[in-house]
Amino acid sequence: MTTTLGKIFDLTVAKYPNKEALYDVRKNLRYTYKEWSIEVEKLANALLQEGVQKGDRVSTYLFNTEELATTFFACAKIGAVFNPINFRLMSEEVAFILADAEPKVVLFENLLSSAIEPLHNRFEGTAFWCIDDKTPAYAASYKEKVAAAPNAEINAEIDENDTYAIMYTSGTTGRPKGVIHRHRDMAEQSLIVVAATKVEPEEVGLVMAPMFHCAELHCAFLPRVHVGAKSVILHHFDPKEVLRLIEQEKITKFFGAPTMWNMILQEDLSAYNIESLKYGLYGAAPMAPALVFSCQNKLGVQLVQAYGMTEMGPAITFLSENDQIRKAGSVGQPCLNHEIRVVRPNENGPSDPDDIVPIGETGEIIVKGPCMMSGYFNREEATANAMYKGWYHSGDIGSLDDEGYLWVKDRVDDMIISGGENIYPREVEDVLYAHGGVLDVAVIGQPDDKWGETVTAFVVKKDPAVTAEELDEYCKNSDELANYKRPRNYIFCDVLPRNASGKLQKFILRQQLEDTLA
Repeated sequence: MTTTLGKIFDLTVAKYPNKEALYDVRKNLRYTYKEWSIEVEKLANALLQEGVQKGDRVSTYLFNTEELATTFFACAKIGAVFNPINFRLMSEEVAFILADAEPKVVLFENLLSSAIEPLHNRFEGTAFWCIDDKTPAYAASYKEKVAAAPNAEINAEIDENDTYAIMYTSGTTGRPKGVIHRHRDMAEQSLIVVAATKVEPEEVGLVMAPMFHCAELHCAFLPRVHVGAKSVILHHFDPKEVLRLIEQEKITKFFGAPTMWNMILQEDLSAYNIESLKYGLYGAAPMAPALVFSCQNKLGVQLVQAYGMTEMGPAITFLSENDQIRKAGSVGQPCLNHEIRVVRPNENGPSDPDDIVPIGETGEIIVKGPCMMSGYFNREEATANAMYKGWYHSGDIGSLDDEGYLWVKDRVDDMIISGGENIYPREVEDVLYAHGGVLDVAVIGQPDDKWGETVTAFVVKKDPAVTAEELDEYCKNSDELANYKRPRNYIFCDVLPRNASGKLQKFILRQQLEDTLA
């Protein structure tokens, strides 16, 4: 039997037809697996009636909705290529992806119509479907399309090696690239997550991180469907609503970027009954050890960290709940069936996978595993460089310790070189994060005539009274930070630029700093 995502869905429906599968909070809509499968088949038939064929792209420009979840499996059943688009992108950024992916259908909602309206007439071969009751004149009604479609069995021939999705990278360094994943890649990823994070049919998971991103979609949502668990879909992240739903729906687990966990901790936790919450996943960005301790102590959850990247599905390592304290700061050990190497970076091209650095030394992190992308869409040269000699070259800098745990220092592009010394921003950020008056922090290099670069810290205050002098004194007195790594400049801001997966967009900070110094 070929392993496809459509087949995985059908097997779960057959096993748990009357079990609650979805609760869409905004619509107050609940589906059993059987009821949901009817919606999936009707949407699949509606797409076929629209002329969508195997291999055609179907894009979603949506917040977290039942329709996005339904499209995910409808595409899988007819062999269409699922293309979820970041709902935070502006009109021209969306246009870039549509021009690259060339979808047959784009699903959107009215809250995002301001980005669709100025560009819909630039894509004549694309149909735009609005999921809401009020449909703009230039779009078709999703509900009418689905209602008019037959509930007919889908007989498409889908192979595990067929493309399942094109997912565009989060764009932390510039223009996004379309990552191509096959059905077998994500079937394997789902099984790995099920084993590593103990996903069970009794689980009640909250979808609060963006579903368009592979961390939520592949490491939380899909594994729950795989085993027949329930998903509560929250339209967009709101810490108070998260806590309310934990109490109301008896949520047991959810995935969130560290910034989301941090925002939840700022709420009045005593006002909610959160005893059902037992397990938490985090990833998409490092979590400072001080934040890990706060989550454990204040929320009472066992945490598991996933580290990875879109190109790998995303998870390549897990740091288990038992290692959160013992190995605080590490991202864990390789996933099942994955191999990780740390190799000497090559300034003139891809790093050589055989130029492995000794244990404890830093270098570029490369990885090989069954969930690796088949390549970048329309980007042959970028694919060849990223997958040189069969290894995915991450661009992240890190080291392996003598127990096989991976320690991520930073991006190759983010490393600061001051006076000939390498400074990894994360180690400075972790020290500042432990200060009680700091809510969020990002560190970058600032050009300097004498030293080459000096350290600049962008800080979001938790305590309005915090000053640069206080933070400087704090760093001076830290036993974890050498003096040459200490920030020489502090810039206070209301919020740090992050993409929807929670990753810092340091290229934006560099531009802001450049504009300030100009």
